[in-house]
Amino acid sequence: MGFFFSQTVFYSQNLVLNPSFEKFKKCPTQLGSFNKNIAHWSIPTKGSTDYFNTCSKLMGAPKNFKGSQNADFGKGYAGLFLYAPEDYREYLQAKLNVPLKEGALYNLSFYVSLADKSDTAIKEFGILLSNKAFYIPIKKELSKMHLSKLNLESKTNLEIGYSNFYKDTKDWVMVHTQFRAKGKEQYITIGNFKNNDRTRKFRVKKENQQGAYYYIDLIVLNELPSDLKSDTNLPNPKIEYELEEIHVFKSVHFSFNVSEIDCIAKKELVKIATYLRENEGLKISISGHTDAIGKEGYNQVLSNNRAKAVAEFLAGLGVSLEKIQWKGYGSSVPLKENITNKNKSKNRRVEFTITKE
Repeated sequence: MGFFFSQTVFYSQNLVLNPSFEKFKKCPTQLGSFNKNIAHWSIPTKGSTDYFNTCSKLMGAPKNFKGSQNADFGKGYAGLFLYAPEDYREYLQAKLNVPLKEGALYNLSFYVSLADKSDTAIKEFGILLSNKAFYIPIKKELSKMHLSKLNLESKTNLEIGYSNFYKDTKDWVMVHTQFRAKGKEQYITIGNFKNNDRTRKFRVKKENQQGAYYYIDLIVLNELPSDLKSDTNLPNPKIEYELEEIHVFKSVHFSFNVSEIDCIAKKELVKIATYLRENEGLKISISGHTDAIGKEGYNQVLSNNRAKAVAEFLAGLGVSLEKIQWKGYGSSVPLKENITNKNKSKNRRVEFTITKE
């Protein structure tokens, strides 16, 4: 099962406009050009957030003034200080497609990488969801005091822990969380809302005055289906899966010529997603299958779509893309002989294998 899941499949359900910073007004040529160049995004303070794109030399990718990082999700990404001397901070702010619904459950994820020229790493990323955009003319942290003066009608504060990979300077690592909206939030702000003393951090190098500078990309915010809201965050203490064994999804079945996942199947996938998030060091390989009706080439595409639909749903629930592989096998590996309608129905399936990374 050698095909990795493509990151672009989330965009149709994503509430974040320009989530991977691909839409820009002009190629960046100087520091602090994020506010001038990026469509649908802004900076809520006087901090000079940066924009990097493969089209540029100074602000390029993979090599730039902060080190080297490939643009794995397109050609561009953002860069900002989340920790620096004298409480200096930088932030990102964007308007969402639609306001969030009161009581609805949402999944938020994005990719980060600590820049090479950083001597400090942080352990949490701060998120503020608000009903309106704002601007405060400061270069320090957006503290509770500053935010309280805005008189926001609705706001949700989140912190995303980053305990295992917060010092990674090579790979993009996905961080994620799930939350219930208070309602009417339509703007997202990302950064560190704590001062230096309150920030959980540690030193990764002996250099002085470098701070914690992070690259950020592919920000995804989507609403989880209503039928999953009561189950998604529940632990699975009794669920265990045999490693290296092929499992058939019990509830993930497809009608003839269909690759969409129904509500019953989604509940099973929520349990598997929770299991993978709670058990670090595991990965899942997904295989899609069809019956023998139709041409081989078409069945191959259909089986690919079925496997991809499952992979996409798991990733949307916060399972890291690095943990997911998928592949379609068409009708080449039937469970039953394709004679009766019952057998054909069983062959229209998706299987999975959980292994150690």
